[in-house]
Amino acid sequence: MRTLVLLGLVGFAAQLVDGSLGMAYGVTSSTLLLAVAANPAAASATVHLAEIGTTLASGLSHWRFGNVDWKVVAKIGVPGAAGAFAGATFLSSLSTEAAAPVMSLLLLALGIYLLVRFTLRGLPVRRDPKPLGRRFLTPLGLVAGFIDATGGGGWGPVGTPAILASGRMEPRKVIGSIDTSEFIVAVAASTGFLIGLGTENIDFAWVAVLLAGGVVAAPIAAWLVRVVPPRVLGSAVGGMIVLTNGRTILRSDWVDAPGGVRAVVNGVVAVVWAAALAYSIRAHLAQRVVQPEPELARVG
Repeated sequence: MRTLVLLGLVGFAAQLVDGSLGMAYGVTSSTLLLAVAANPAAASATVHLAEIGTTLASGLSHWRFGNVDWKVVAKIGVPGAAGAFAGATFLSSLSTEAAAPVMSLLLLALGIYLLVRFTLRGLPVRRDPKPLGRRFLTPLGLVAGFIDATGGGGWGPVGTPAILASGRMEPRKVIGSIDTSEFIVAVAASTGFLIGLGTENIDFAWVAVLLAGGVVAAPIAAWLVRVVPPRVLGSAVGGMIVLTNGRTILRSDWVDAPGGVRAVVNGVVAVVWAAALAYSIRAHLAQRVVQPEPELARVG
């Protein structure tokens, strides 16, 4: 019962992060499921099944607040679904022993990316009037979808910064469109996992509580995206993901580091995380003083 309550809270918190940052629901949830020794493929399947409901609720909420560009959703969502189905099939074919470190390495890389990007840069705000085309969105969707399924998350961490960096959409519409298109990706990944794994390795009670927590948080997150700056949030989430998956890798058969080494590495990561978080807070406060306009203050 305690595990179910904890997973419900994680689903709520992960959706708050995802809906306001445009990423990290799957990465956060998968990290926790791996930490409690879930089968890697089953963990990713559980997260994606829950995401069918959370992304639908999130997409509807973002649509209600005017945060969705439906042309972008169509152009990136369909190739994303193809990549996610391929990734789910690939992960389902690996043994648990082989899949666990692979998934943790992908999650670790995504965590480092989040930590570094949001600590040093926040989200870009430059503007370019040219619309996003299929030549850009199709390969982006394929890669992001594949990483999302094999790593238990990655659609947002790959897709959101890439579109933001193009400068062709305002941040709230990038986040809303990525969150909405993730519904298609979650359906495709879940289909691939169900074909590859069946249902015996999936705990549907875990799916239900993750889904419930995410659905409750979705409308709150769609509102928060207008007022909460993601820089500090991105640094905080990235550090947590790095610390958790770093510990998993150090304990894996690939590394099997002694206890003393693990303690030192974890301590160093914690110090770096704290320093990054402090830097993000200072940078955001400084940017608010220099650029007090609502959009720029929120993005810092």
